[in-house]
Amino acid sequence: MGNEVTMDKLVSLCKRRGFVYQSSEIYGGLSSAWDYGPLGVELKKNIQKIWWREMTQLHDNIVGIDAAILMHPRVWEASGHVENFSDPLVDCKKCKNRFREDHIPEKNRDDKICPECGGELTEPRQFNLMFSTHMGPVADDGSIVYLRPETAQGIFVNFKNVVQSSRVKIPFGIAQVGKAFRNEITTKNFIFRTCEFEQMEMQFFIHPSEDDKWFDYWREQRWNYYVNKLGVDPARIQWHQHGPGELAHYAKDAYDIEYQFPFGWSELEGVHNRTDFDLSRHSEYCGKEINYLDEDSKERYIPYVIETSAGLTRSVLMILSDAYDEEDLGTDGKEDIRTVLRFHPNLAPITVGVFPLVKKDGLAELAKKIEEDLREDFTTFYDQSGAIGRRYRRQDEIGTPFCITIDYDTKEDGTVTLRYRDSMEQVRVKVEDLATVIRKGIKEYKRV
Repeated sequence: MGNEVTMDKLVSLCKRRGFVYQSSEIYGGLSSAWDYGPLGVELKKNIQKIWWREMTQLHDNIVGIDAAILMHPRVWEASGHVENFSDPLVDCKKCKNRFREDHIPEKNRDDKICPECGGELTEPRQFNLMFSTHMGPVADDGSIVYLRPETAQGIFVNFKNVVQSSRVKIPFGIAQVGKAFRNEITTKNFIFRTCEFEQMEMQFFIHPSEDDKWFDYWREQRWNYYVNKLGVDPARIQWHQHGPGELAHYAKDAYDIEYQFPFGWSELEGVHNRTDFDLSRHSEYCGKEINYLDEDSKERYIPYVIETSAGLTRSVLMILSDAYDEEDLGTDGKEDIRTVLRFHPNLAPITVGVFPLVKKDGLAELAKKIEEDLREDFTTFYDQSGAIGRRYRRQDEIGTPFCITIDYDTKEDGTVTLRYRDSMEQVRVKVEDLATVIRKGIKEYKRV
């Protein structure tokens, strides 16, 4: 790794190169809201695609759904969110800043002193994190609905529907990716903690006697996903087990996979044993028994649930942090910093950059034809402006793993220069072999 990655460097690169923009920036921006630009949306979709394949397509007992964001308000009473989904909030009477009480140093909390300006803090009050709105023409207490604070409940309320329509048998899972909303007291660290975010969740339904076995199984699976499928540096992830004071009201046991972000170790994904809490509560609140009948043993029971819950938007920030590198290529004491995003090729927003050495003598037309042919199999980018070295640097900075240059030799012998991002190695490859060589490079990729 080269020079230290900082949040300032990441935020600057994301805006400059079209990964992430401040929402409503022309109006001064909206705090805690971010827009994903052309490269950011491709990166996000690539992460989601790999997760979806890993969690559904590679398993014959996991199916997907896409539940509505707006749900019956009784759902959130049953889940415990109306009663329990709140944080203790304090305000500073002097600087007017607002804090979660549990995020304030203990001495400041005891003395009721603001950690930033030394002013007096108010008494704590509970602050519910759910966004509420109204459904229908009249805004009254009877029309209140909530923007979902998690995607899991959409899975639980559809448990019977999935069992009956898909004929799945325990053990089986239900996965989904979708938006969730939390009215956070404080938002910080770019896209790490925001009011609007996306989750990738899978709820795995099991016999209650097998919860420990499946809990250990999914912990292993999720760790391997980050290291082997996303290519994350294993030295920068760790497990954190929730202590008695940290466990959610529904959990028997819970572990977080934490990543070492530029601002420190923080949660990336949770693996939780939710027991039968959710299905039992929904049975109680809807007045209909939600259980499972084993057709072989004739046993009827309420399944336990092992949950894997990852933040898609946090995964974007993690991948950017993990990929960011700087190299000094200068000589004779002169600094020449090359900024590189070392994405795994399966994650890179652009897989192949295609450049004519010059615009004239038919090289541009030839390069465009090669780029159009490669577009059938890869995400490509065509660039014919500027010195070839600068074009390479631009692609390095957005993480493009392969670059192709079409020159005068291409017209003579049908070969092009293929450049590898990480090593900067350049080899001559026949045009007709390009797709095969690139696929091989993706399959055999190992991070430098």
